[in-house]
Amino acid sequence: MPPAPHDTAVRVRAATRADLAAIAALHADAGAAHHRARHPHAPFDAPAEHARRHDAWARVLDRDDTPALCAEHRGTVLGAAAYLPHAPAAGGEPHRADRPRPTVELHQLHVAPAHWGTGVGRALHTACLHAWHTAGYARAVLDVQWHNRRARAFYARLGWHPDPGRRPPPDASHLTLTLELSPGRTRRSRALPPRDER
Repeated sequence: MPPAPHDTAVRVRAATRADLAAIAALHADAGAAHHRARHPHAPFDAPAEHARRHDAWARVLDRDDTPALCAEHRGTVLGAAAYLPHAPAAGGEPHRADRPRPTVELHQLHVAPAHWGTGVGRALHTACLHAWHTAGYARAVLDVQWHNRRARAFYARLGWHPDPGRRPPPDASHLTLTLELSPGRTRRSRALPPRDER
């Protein structure tokens, strides 16, 4: 049975190589659930999808510049997130300790479908916010699929908005969202009701 949204036993921690199989499986299952909702009669190659997610998360967990987190309840991994700090532009000034880093990208955030709506996604998001503020980032971005209304609504409730500087072309499949990382924004995000669709 999924934990209730207020269940304090849901714990977010750094993901390790030991979590790879569980993270890849929940990511593949989340993708399958999303695609089956849109195309209920379309075939879905689960083994190939699991292998693809496994390889992708293996690369994430092997990289030093892509922090990864997982949410667990009683030893079971229920969700995972990874973010990618943006490197300075070529020829740009190196990062200085007295300046906030400009941007961090939320590269992945996925929750096992059986635990959608329980607050696992919000817990992962809150942990990311804490890490970003600690690291000194001023802004976060992410890409979300146009047709993924559930995910778009989830991020909108947490304060994300379409990035006005990155207007998608008419045939785009993804929308870029942005979040300003001011202390006030973090407090408002945490104060939102616990309803969660991720």
